[in-house]
Amino acid sequence: MNLEEIQAFGTAYTAAWNSGEPGAVAAFFEPSGSLKVNEAEPAVGREAVAQVAEGFMTAFPDMVLTMDSVRLTEAGAEYHWTFEGTNTGPGGSGNRVKFSGYEEWTLSEAGLVARSLGSFDEAEYHRQLHFGIEGR
Repeated sequence: MNLEEIQAFGTAYTAAWNSGEPGAVAAFFEPSGSLKVNEAEPAVGREAVAQVAEGFMTAFPDMVLTMDSVRLTEAGAEYHWTFEGTNTGPGGSGNRVKFSGYEEWTLSEAGLVARSLGSFDEAEYHRQLHFGIEGR
């Protein structure tokens, strides 16, 4: 992919996250692709990736993901994002969160994500879940 193509890919991937359709996110991955977030076990395969997306979409029904930037790397691309939403899903705290992170993508020959290594400040995320964006 060139820069224009990866930017279009990132824009479409962001739209998939904002669609409320977990399968739309999974469609950006190879059938055997994986998504690993922080120290969690990787979600392997489209169904597992869709379950990760569904978890966020359910917990934060009003979620909005913003693409901050995307750039090409030797291995594929780096996608930087900001997540914002209110934790009003089942058992939610009712608090609003806003945090940023990134994914390191290894892309396949077909132009899909073969492997994504995601990272965000989990301690800050949990603080906001309990106290909101501005709390404590």
